[in-house]
Amino acid sequence: MAIATINPATGDTVKTFTELTESEVRDRIGIAHERWRSYRRTPFAERAALLHATADLLEKEADDVARMMTTEMGKTLASARAEALKCAKGMRYYAEHAEEFLADEPLPDPSVVGASRALGRYQPLGVVLAVMPWNFPLWQVMRFAAPALMAGNVGLLKHASNVPQCALYLEDVFRRGGFPEGCFQTLLVSSKQVEPILRDPRVTAATLTGSEPAGRSVAAICGDEVKHTVLELGGSDPYVVMPSADVDSAVKTAVTARVQNNGQSCIAAKRFIVHTDVYDEFAGKFVEAMRALTVGDPTDDATDVGPLATEQGRTDVEELVADAVSGGAKVLCGGERPDRAGWFYPPTVISEITRDMRMYTEEVFGPVASLFRVADLEEALEVANATSFGLGSNAWSQDPDEIERFISDLEAGQVFINGMTVSYPELPFGGVKRSGYGRELSSHGIREFCNLKTVWVG
Repeated sequence: MAIATINPATGDTVKTFTELTESEVRDRIGIAHERWRSYRRTPFAERAALLHATADLLEKEADDVARMMTTEMGKTLASARAEALKCAKGMRYYAEHAEEFLADEPLPDPSVVGASRALGRYQPLGVVLAVMPWNFPLWQVMRFAAPALMAGNVGLLKHASNVPQCALYLEDVFRRGGFPEGCFQTLLVSSKQVEPILRDPRVTAATLTGSEPAGRSVAAICGDEVKHTVLELGGSDPYVVMPSADVDSAVKTAVTARVQNNGQSCIAAKRFIVHTDVYDEFAGKFVEAMRALTVGDPTDDATDVGPLATEQGRTDVEELVADAVSGGAKVLCGGERPDRAGWFYPPTVISEITRDMRMYTEEVFGPVASLFRVADLEEALEVANATSFGLGSNAWSQDPDEIERFISDLEAGQVFINGMTVSYPELPFGGVKRSGYGRELSSHGIREFCNLKTVWVG
């Protein structure tokens, strides 16, 4: 894929970019490595001041940054601005808590190991490569960059090829925030250059958010090189509604959970698993609410759902829907692309999904919801867990015993009860099964990019 800004609302190419040569990439890795040798020794207070200054710039420029995001990948202006401000919040969180999270962990009685002093100390790993997707072009990057920089690492960013302006902005805003040259660099390169970067001995770790095939590739290369990785991959998140739930609240939240970011979110609820006692009520209200959403220009405040980010992305969604329909699934609303320029797809609800349909287990990366009717809690859990993914999960119930079952038995990195899955700086974020491994955010996220060194003093 060429490195270019293509407006998904029109299909027009706005700007193209030149890919870095292999020699230029090697030079930039060298700059990063040399910078890390000095930056790793800077005190936490100095790093925090730089991160706060960068957050100040991002907040000041949030409106312009939002328009850039919307132009590159089609999210609504309101959601783009919220993303920019969320990044600033995440930066301040790590600026304020990193020293606490990475404080030495002394053994209370070192004499038990024959020492006068014994402890664990967190130290930065070095140059970290981040391979990032387009759907949250700033927030996905900041979940890695803020903790990595506060831990004393330096970062290299290989962003998705369709959001180059966002990628370059991130390098620029860190530079203007005062970070020394080489602390954070954007590499405008294609996917084929990722492997030689990962195999460069000066690159010590990698983090990837993206598809399962991309994660497998990065993990295999880093495994061969014995380098640490954090992977956040796809999700086909369940959204379970039980009879004791507040159905109106569950429906309202379900709509947001499915169409957030135009339906292009790994943690979006995708499979709506509803107890038979409330299925008809939930389905009727959910379909009505999805049908009422306004699809259109993402720069228009009246728009609820903008275009999908790429033409191929829309094609992928259409193929999954067509596969389900050919197998007997029922389209309750949507299901056909509108006759207009751009890569739009309507909010869609499909029922009567069976196990032989791809949609039963595969992730639909667009505003398409699948409805399942279940007889009881056990069947709800069975359907919820019948996927190779395990990123987020949602369950609605007022029954304490049911809630505990969902917390313990939903196979996911996250479970949200009577709400929708959201990423917060304060909470660990990540998945199980083929949704990846490792954690971002919270104290766990910053420690992923550190060596926990054991110290023993006789």
